[in-house]
Amino acid sequence: MTTDQALAGLGLIVVLAVASQLLASRLRIPALLVLLPVGFAAGALTDTVDPPRLLGAAFSPLVSLAVAVILYDAGLGLDLKRLTEHTRRVVVRLLWLGTLLTLVSAALFAVPVLDMSMPAAVMLAAILVVSGPTVVGPLLNFVRPAERLQRVLIWEGSLIDPVGGILGALVFHGVLTGGRHGFGTRIGEFLVSAAVGVAGGAVGAAVLWLVLSRMRLSEELATSVQIAAVIGVAAACDALRDDTGLISAVLMGMVMANLPGLDIPARRPFFDTLVSLTIGLLFISISATVTPASLRHVVLPSLALVALLVLVTRPLVAHLATLRTDVPPGERWFIGWMAPRGIVAAATASTFSAELVEKGIAGAERILPATFVVIVATVTLYGLTAFPVARRLGVLRPARSRPLLVGGAPWAVDVACALSSAGLDVLMWAGAERERARIAAAGLKLAPGELLASATGAGAELEGITGVLLLTDEDDFNALASTTLRESVEGPVHRLAAPSANHGVVAPYTGGESLFGGGLTGPELSRRYEAGARAVARPAGDPLPAGHQVLFVVGPEGRLAPVTDAETPAAEPGGTVILLGPPTG
Repeated sequence: MTTDQALAGLGLIVVLAVASQLLASRLRIPALLVLLPVGFAAGALTDTVDPPRLLGAAFSPLVSLAVAVILYDAGLGLDLKRLTEHTRRVVVRLLWLGTLLTLVSAALFAVPVLDMSMPAAVMLAAILVVSGPTVVGPLLNFVRPAERLQRVLIWEGSLIDPVGGILGALVFHGVLTGGRHGFGTRIGEFLVSAAVGVAGGAVGAAVLWLVLSRMRLSEELATSVQIAAVIGVAAACDALRDDTGLISAVLMGMVMANLPGLDIPARRPFFDTLVSLTIGLLFISISATVTPASLRHVVLPSLALVALLVLVTRPLVAHLATLRTDVPPGERWFIGWMAPRGIVAAATASTFSAELVEKGIAGAERILPATFVVIVATVTLYGLTAFPVARRLGVLRPARSRPLLVGGAPWAVDVACALSSAGLDVLMWAGAERERARIAAAGLKLAPGELLASATGAGAELEGITGVLLLTDEDDFNALASTTLRESVEGPVHRLAAPSANHGVVAPYTGGESLFGGGLTGPELSRRYEAGARAVARPAGDPLPAGHQVLFVVGPEGRLAPVTDAETPAAEPGGTVILLGPPTG
């Protein structure tokens, strides 16, 4: 292959990966629905996109190291303190029951139907255990199921990736050692492989902890250090024992997420960008290696395997996991209808299958194409049916807005009470104890924990929030929080306007629409409240009383629209308007 051909191939892979993700975001569908067919078509129709030919012997190691980075990132999201008791019980059951039943059922089914040897079938079954947040998350964001239901599925997806990665690596080594020596020797080699991965993860986490806790690093340099540590440790482990790097990467992420006294930022833009790009490149590259010839005798048996996993195994896992819990029947059935396979399944299949084929494991050549079919079929099926199924089961989140009001000034609590009287599920947060006491005394719900961590961390307490209103007396806090939360909270984020153009250090230079307009800043609202002004809720059809000013409009279905300095939303019949009355003093 010439230099020009290599450049064209590598460049086209990058362009196809990013273009597919861009198209998927515009269509609001999981990126896999675009990445997989695009990669398969590029590999089948051109000689340019041929990763094994472009990269040679480096292709499989690069895939393994890329998966290590993805699994490390998944591990960073596993702050186990955020896994509440009720959610923990259901998620833990889903993990061990799902792993056990999927492993057994898929392996037993694959032997006769896919014409595999038992070692190859067990390897395929271990690969198909995983689901993953990179697939489940976008689907749930589109469907918007009930808050608790979404939390359970997100946690399961986040945890099953590292569990599946570890299981896949261990089964891989078990298969490789299965034909050698005696049972005791095989167990010994199996334990050695596990020990190498665990030791590598412990050493890598210790090094990262020392560097990140003892040195003051910028976000970019701290991210570079983490990437270098993960790749370095995973490569060293793989060099010692094949594919133990996946174990070390998962453990490094989990340890770093749960070490006390270590502040790993909830938002990691550079790292997140790298992981997103890596996922796109992997899917294009891996799907391009699946040839039409390899699928010829695999498609129908693999679709039969999909039917088993979707219609039998997953519903059984869901019902056993929620047995004797307070999970309603509708939520049980929806949990049983949500287990798409994703990037870790594809990458581990690509990593493990090639070496198993080289070792002469019967049926190993069917592992990658079968995994490809399962991924495409499950993502397509769940992507097309998740919303109508959720609507039919009655587990969709109510359309009514659930705003978070940040701030505990008397006038802010009064506004929250008016919104609550309009039928909204209002949540408040404040830092000062006296403000939190004032919120509690008004009978309003108080968000627990530290605001920014709650809004951005995995398993966040603020799931279900449809918008944030920043109403504190600190204009710079409002400005900074709006910048941070805008990328983390599902709905819009609004803040009070600064009293003047030169007020504060940050506030005057932060963009975005400000609340209310007409000079209604924090100090002005406090002054009017002290003078007797109060927030009231009135039917939208009533005439506006003299001296009153519109703050919010609540639509007939409970959707909240605030008045901003740029727009005053129109009130619809059957809705409610929140007004600020005139001072009485």
